[in-house]
Amino acid sequence: MFPCTIMKTKSIALLAGMAITCTLMLGACHSDKKEKEEAKQAQAQEAALDDPAVKTGTAEKGSLSSNIAVPGELVPYQEVDLFAKINSYVKKLNVDIGSQVHTGQLLATLDAPEINSQLAGAQSRIKQQEAVYFASKATYDRLVSTSKTPGTISQNDLEQAEAKKNADYANVEAAKSAYKEVASNLDYLQIKAPFDGIVTARNVNAGAYVGPGGKGSDPLFVVQDQGRLRLVVSVPEAYVGGLSQKNEVKFTVRELPGEHFTAKIARLAGALDEKLRSERVEMDVYNKGKKLLPHMYADVEVPLPSNDSTMNVPSTAVVSSTEKVFVVKVVDHHAKWVDVKKGFQAKDRIEVYGDLKAGDKVIINATDEIRDGQKVND
Repeated sequence: MFPCTIMKTKSIALLAGMAITCTLMLGACHSDKKEKEEAKQAQAQEAALDDPAVKTGTAEKGSLSSNIAVPGELVPYQEVDLFAKINSYVKKLNVDIGSQVHTGQLLATLDAPEINSQLAGAQSRIKQQEAVYFASKATYDRLVSTSKTPGTISQNDLEQAEAKKNADYANVEAAKSAYKEVASNLDYLQIKAPFDGIVTARNVNAGAYVGPGGKGSDPLFVVQDQGRLRLVVSVPEAYVGGLSQKNEVKFTVRELPGEHFTAKIARLAGALDEKLRSERVEMDVYNKGKKLLPHMYADVEVPLPSNDSTMNVPSTAVVSSTEKVFVVKVVDHHAKWVDVKKGFQAKDRIEVYGDLKAGDKVIINATDEIRDGQKVND
């Protein structure tokens, strides 16, 4: 029994050793395979860094159309504050707030009793000067008639008589001018509409004392032309280069939800506001239905078409780093940084200004990690 026990023990030890050996061999094989895979992945990552795969697009020549949203205000095409020219009293009012008026229509009549006294005095001075003139003229005519007889009238007396006659005639003309000056004040006693419009304010009643308008004083009437309005917007300096009087804008007002309006650019200021750094732009809005009211605020979309000669690229191709703004052009499978300046952007493309030509390949997914001169896989 003892020898058999020894042999059995040896067999068990031998089998255990073989199992351990197989386990070690399998572990070594698995380890070698894992190392090979890791090495392969590392090589692939290094290759990707050295020769990254990129997507490319093309630079194109052509115009882009972009819109900017700016706030605007509707103002009357014409608006005037009417004041009294001379000190007077309101005698009669012919219109009120909301009255539709026409050019030359009488809005109010004023009364100034002292004007009549001034007219009477001016008329009396005319008659007085005319009497003096007629007397000096008759004297001159008699001297001229008598001077036909030689030696009767000296030449000096004749000239003095003629000078007095002319001076008296000038006094008559001056008196007539003074009368016209006073009489013209009568026209100022009638307040008339300067253009077709609507009376939007009335600040006086009959019998009120009124006078020349000054700072802080209220006008008798405010008249607005609401048949045509001005849509006024301020376009920021960065966008004024694309403005044109051929452009048509779209706008909406909050008070009329769901309604859309259009208007054509009519006037450009041609200069920037020093404080706002923007250009004033006006559009004429014909308001036949009177839906729109003066001083409503509007949300305006201003089109900004660019020049046909500009270059544009996909917007994702432009890289804005801390150093510069650039696109990455692909030349012979190598990256080349090209400095650019950005212009208008429309949807997925943007204007750029730099050393680019139509048809140049640019990297769409560009970043500053793709270095200048680096080989790329396009």
